[in-house]
Amino acid sequence: MLEFIEVSKSYWTGTQRKVILDRATFRVELGNSLGILAPNGTGKTTIINMMAGTERPDEGRIRRACRVSFPLGAPSTMNAGQSARENARFLARLYGLDPDYVEAFCRWVCDIGEYFDRPVSIYSSGMKARLGFAMLLALEFDIYLIDEGMPSTTDVEFNRKAGGILRERLRNATVVIVSHQAKTLEKFCRSAAVLRDGRLHMFDTLEEAKRMYEYAA
Repeated sequence: MLEFIEVSKSYWTGTQRKVILDRATFRVELGNSLGILAPNGTGKTTIINMMAGTERPDEGRIRRACRVSFPLGAPSTMNAGQSARENARFLARLYGLDPDYVEAFCRWVCDIGEYFDRPVSIYSSGMKARLGFAMLLALEFDIYLIDEGMPSTTDVEFNRKAGGILRERLRNATVVIVSHQAKTLEKFCRSAAVLRDGRLHMFDTLEEAKRMYEYAA
């Protein structure tokens, strides 16, 4: 279970205060994946980061009574100055796992040859997407956080391999996905919410959320 209790978050833009969440209270139960629809620039990534614990709320509490992933699709999960091998081993130590196993798993999923031992800063966008996906799949979580959909690559074999592993993971896991497009949520969620002006409006079905989202657009 992941729960927000009277959570508020805002930023000062230099001219005004931008409210991301205003006293939001909601719960994500295991087995009930949630989609959040919000226009670009309204704070989708900030909410996902707060769920992951990489950003703190201004007020309120966030309870995590299960294993919550870092955000899939977020670039901040890697140290660009280190190699994929170093990133994988650091991740393993962070989560108390066997570094040799996590390194071997990521090396197999990425399949980027000698680049695995070179700095991430020289990687192409596709190689970075492979590594980020591999690092997420190396761990098993109860709730997976997805920011604006799955990372994509042009490598059909990688997409098949990684996609198969992810589908297996999600059979027994819960997903929270944020996006500005309702279509992105359709594969994962039955219930959904709409973020508008700092308020999170919860709905039992994605169709209800879509109607509000499209009406207010």
